[in-house]
Amino acid sequence: METSMVKPSFLRNIMVRVLLFGVLIIVVRFAYVVTITGESCNRGDFCFFSLPENLNFVISGAGSGASAIDAIRSTSPGDDLYTSRDWIKAVQFYSSIFQDLIADGYLSPDSKTLCVETAIGQEVHSLREIGVKNSVGISKKAFRPLVVRGEGHAIPFEDNAFDFVFSGGGRLGKSLKQLEFADEITRTLKPQGFAVVHVGATDTYSFNSFLDLFNSCRLVKMRDIDGFDSSMPHIREFVIQKYSEIDGHHHRKNSGDDSGGKCWIPGYKRDLIRDAEPLIQEEPLKPWITLKRNIKNIKYVPSMVDIRFKSRYVYVDVGARSYGSSIGSWFKKEYPKQNKTFDVFAIEADKAFHEEYKIKKKVNLLPYAAWVRNETLSFEINHDPGKEAEAKAKGRGMGRIQPVKKSSSSDLAGEVNLIQGFDFADWLKKSVRERDFVVMKMDVEGTEFDLIPRLIKTGAICLIDELFLECHYNRWQRCCPGQRSQKYNKTYNQCLELFTSLRQRGVLVHQWW
Repeated sequence: METSMVKPSFLRNIMVRVLLFGVLIIVVRFAYVVTITGESCNRGDFCFFSLPENLNFVISGAGSGASAIDAIRSTSPGDDLYTSRDWIKAVQFYSSIFQDLIADGYLSPDSKTLCVETAIGQEVHSLREIGVKNSVGISKKAFRPLVVRGEGHAIPFEDNAFDFVFSGGGRLGKSLKQLEFADEITRTLKPQGFAVVHVGATDTYSFNSFLDLFNSCRLVKMRDIDGFDSSMPHIREFVIQKYSEIDGHHHRKNSGDDSGGKCWIPGYKRDLIRDAEPLIQEEPLKPWITLKRNIKNIKYVPSMVDIRFKSRYVYVDVGARSYGSSIGSWFKKEYPKQNKTFDVFAIEADKAFHEEYKIKKKVNLLPYAAWVRNETLSFEINHDPGKEAEAKAKGRGMGRIQPVKKSSSSDLAGEVNLIQGFDFADWLKKSVRERDFVVMKMDVEGTEFDLIPRLIKTGAICLIDELFLECHYNRWQRCCPGQRSQKYNKTYNQCLELFTSLRQRGVLVHQWW
C-alpha cells in the first residue's frame, strides 16, 4: 500500500521539476532575445509577449536597403530617455548638422539614409524630425524602432542601397576595423551618393590618411565645428561623394601598387621632415656614444602626428639578428605606438637566430637575406679588427652577404654559408599598401647601398612612413685609436649623402648606429 502511494508522488515531483525547468528556459530565452540582442519577439523567436502593432521593425540582414527602410514607421516612445537633457541636446545638434547638409544639397527629404553605429539613434530621430523619413540606424545592439542590429565593418544591407550615409561621434576613428568600416560605407552608398563622417579635429597627416580609406570617393567639403559634449569638443566634418561607375577609373592609386616605377611622396609626408631632428653633419669620433645621445633627439612620427586612420600598422626589421637586439629592446619598449598593435616582420639570414623566433608567436620571421633580386648568396660572419674578444663575449659577429661568385675571394676570411636572397622591394610592395603605417629599421652591413636605390627605383620607398637606417662606413675603431675599419669601403660623407638624398625625396629617415 505504501509502495503504491510513493510512486505517484515521485512521478509528480519529476513532472513539476520538468515544468519548472521548461519555464526557466523560456524566461532565459526571452531575456536574451529582448534584452541582449535587442530583437523583437515578433521575429518568430519563442517569446510569449508581443509589442504594439503600430511598431514595424527592420529585420537585421534584410535583403534590400530600400524595403528595409520602408518597413519602419516613426513613433514617439514615452521613455524618459527621449526627454532627457542629453538626448535633446544631441538631437538639436544633429538636426542643425542635417539642415546645413540639406541647404548645401548633399541631403534631401527623399534620401534613403543610414546612420552607422548610433547606439540610441539620436541621429535617426533628428533626420525624421526634419522630414527625412526613410532613415535607419545600425548598432551592435538594436534600439527599436530607430536602430537595428549591425556594425560598421559589417553593414547588413545590400550594395548601393543608400543615398546618404552618416557616421558621427568619431566612431570610424575608434573602430578596430577602420578599412572595413570605410569599405562598408562605400559599398552601401549609391554611386554619386554622399557620406558624411565626423572625426576628432586632427592634423594634415591624419586628414590624408582618412581620405586614403575611401579610395572610391572624392572629398567634396571639409569643415571644423564645435561638438555638443565634452567627449568630442572639436569635430572635423568630411563630406565625400562616391564616384559614379563611369568615373570609376579616377580612383586614387596607391604609390606602391603593381604599376612599377618611381613614386611621388605627398607633401603632408614631406612636411614631417621639417620637424625632424637634423642630420649629424660631422663624422662622430665615437659613433657608439653619439647614438646614445642622438636617440634622445629623434622625432618619431607618432609623436608628431595622429596615425589613427591607417588601416594597418607594420614594423619591418631588416637585419634583425636576435629578438632582443632591436625588436624586444627598442621597438617594443621605446617606439611610441599610440596604442596600436603592429604586425612585426623580422628579416634575418643568419641561421643562428632562427630557433629563437619559433617561440615568438607575434613575430613573422623571414629567414632570408634582403637583396635586390632572388638568388643564392654567400653569407659571411666576420669581425672588425680588434673585436675578437667582444665577439666571443656576444657569441656572434655581424653577417655580410656577397654574390656567390665572390665567395672564394681573399677578402672573405670568416665563416661563410650559402643562403637565399630575395627581392626585398618586390616583397614590400606585395606585403603592404600606402594605407598602412610602415616603420622600418635597416641594419644590413653595407647592403643599404644596394637596397635603397632599388627601393627608390621601384617606388617601394614611398610605402615606408619612417626609416631607421644604420649606414656602414670605415668608421674609427673603438679598440684601436687612429685606425679605421677595413670592413667597409664607404666614407661617412657617402653615408651623409645617402641620408640627405632620402630626406630630399620626402623619406623621413633617422641616423642609426
